[in-house]
Amino acid sequence: MAFPEGFLWGGAVSAGQYEGGWNEDGRGPCRMDYTTGGTRTSPRFVTYVDAEGKPVKAGREAPLPAGARWASLDDCYYPNQVAVDGYHRWREDVDLFAEMGFKVFRMSIGWSRLFPTGTEAEPNRAGVEFYREMFTYMREKGIEPLVTLMHFDTPLGLDEACGGWGNRELIDHFVRFVTTCFLEYKGLVHYWLTINEINNALSLIDFLGNASDEGYQATYQLLHHQFLASAKAVQIGHAIDADNKVGCMIASAATYPHTCDPADILAAEHKRQENAYYCGDVQVFGAYPTYAKRLWDAHDVHIKMEETDLDVLAEGVVDFYTFSYYNSNVVTTHEVTDTVGGNFQVGARNEYLTYSDWGWAMDPMGLQWQLEVLYDRYQIPLMVVENGLGAFDEVVEEAGEKRVHDPYRIDYLRQHVRAMETAIANGVDLWGYTPWGCVDLVSMGTGEMRKRYGFVYVDMDDEGKGTLDRCRKDSFWWYQRCIASNGAEL
Repeated sequence: MAFPEGFLWGGAVSAGQYEGGWNEDGRGPCRMDYTTGGTRTSPRFVTYVDAEGKPVKAGREAPLPAGARWASLDDCYYPNQVAVDGYHRWREDVDLFAEMGFKVFRMSIGWSRLFPTGTEAEPNRAGVEFYREMFTYMREKGIEPLVTLMHFDTPLGLDEACGGWGNRELIDHFVRFVTTCFLEYKGLVHYWLTINEINNALSLIDFLGNASDEGYQATYQLLHHQFLASAKAVQIGHAIDADNKVGCMIASAATYPHTCDPADILAAEHKRQENAYYCGDVQVFGAYPTYAKRLWDAHDVHIKMEETDLDVLAEGVVDFYTFSYYNSNVVTTHEVTDTVGGNFQVGARNEYLTYSDWGWAMDPMGLQWQLEVLYDRYQIPLMVVENGLGAFDEVVEEAGEKRVHDPYRIDYLRQHVRAMETAIANGVDLWGYTPWGCVDLVSMGTGEMRKRYGFVYVDMDDEGKGTLDRCRKDSFWWYQRCIASNGAEL
């Protein structure tokens, strides 16, 4: 068998999409709490009341205008406020994960549950103890926590006080937060990730198109601040507990040239450099890559740095590299008529692949390629910490029980597990695999519940109706056999 002994099989969620309990036990709000639901074809919005008292729906990345206040509007539904009620049902879910045989569970700590506005000198003790209880119970069940420190949930108080990550002050607030996490959970957590899909800032500005040079300047500057914050987190984690392993987390999609035209090949490589390698190179190698100058010069970007910044980056390199992988895409310099569009994905269709209901190309061989290319580049251990198929699931009654037959998900996962097995056989040092949304979650991109990834079905619809009860899908039993056989029975 290619999978090594001790391989970390598990699953993954994020606090914002899983927990709910958005205003309980001292937790402060984050932007997701005021973000409406959407669909594949209709966007999500943030909502507020302006200085004149008028309710407003704005683009989900829109800043809060002067004199306005964030608000939930009566005619809007906010799926992340309840999510799938993990805040109250986590013990039930951990029991299900243990039944599947999880060795590791990737989750995140809600920053605003520990520091409600992000500016407090001391943490919210109810939030600290919530996660301590959860980590302790997981370890009792033989499940290793893999904890993401920031997963798209900067406290709104920091946005209001500092204006977001474009302000260098955010670094100090993040340092206080992560120091608290490392100290409070010393001995309970040994595997940490600093900032989830840190490269999404670049991918998003590229996806939206026609961004100004000022927009690129702001994006590269906020990334510089996040690189420093991540590097400092690595150093703090190592100083507090020598057993800590601290990794990065990159959103990764295999990117292919659409034709063998050299212009397409170069365009695809440049796209990979911009959207994936740029962030990985800084966090793994501790320095900006040579091609950064080309990226900056294209938009007249001049990053403001302090004298010791490059030293901080060099001293805070990560121990391992993790990434999400769902799909691949193609890049071309030619005009094309056969295009696809999905959640943060647009471009030419790859005629050799099939596409999910949400417009993502299903490409297990692309995962093998990513693993081999990334390991060859970085030469540090890898983990696939997000992967899966968002699909429509149907609940049926059989023999008095609710069941979900999801052979399409099993087939997707089976092919991706085989791709990992091949990559390991080819020399890749792969530590683990945590498929995304092991229990159904609120979709980050669309806010939907109908876009389901889990092995466990959650009774909740896109309007917030349902019991939130859990039931096992067929994929639950498939993954149980996969784990028990260390990937041999697929």
